[in-house]
Amino acid sequence: MIKSNKPLSMPEALGYIKGDKDVEVEVKGFIKKFIKLKPGEAKEMRERLEALDLLKLKAEYVPKVIDTMPENNEELNKIFTDISLDEDETKKILDIVKEYK
Repeated sequence: MIKSNKPLSMPEALGYIKGDKDVEVEVKGFIKKFIKLKPGEAKEMRERLEALDLLKLKAEYVPKVIDTMPENNEELNKIFTDISLDEDETKKILDIVKEYK
């Protein structure tokens, strides 16, 4: 049953994976190969990004920022393909990302 339609980052999704023990272990193992943050850090980073109150930073972009951890403007702009961020918005997002590296 779907309870929410909120986009999640990979570390946040780990807490929702339940089912057959073998499948659960396999899926969690696969996801852990790609994640760069612990689930608690990802949740904290999400809260900080959302607290910026940037109109261009939509809910679907936040998990992408958390999953990819962009290091510079070019990498960040690959996430925001349909809009362009100004210099101040980019700096605010990248400053938060750098704190979690």
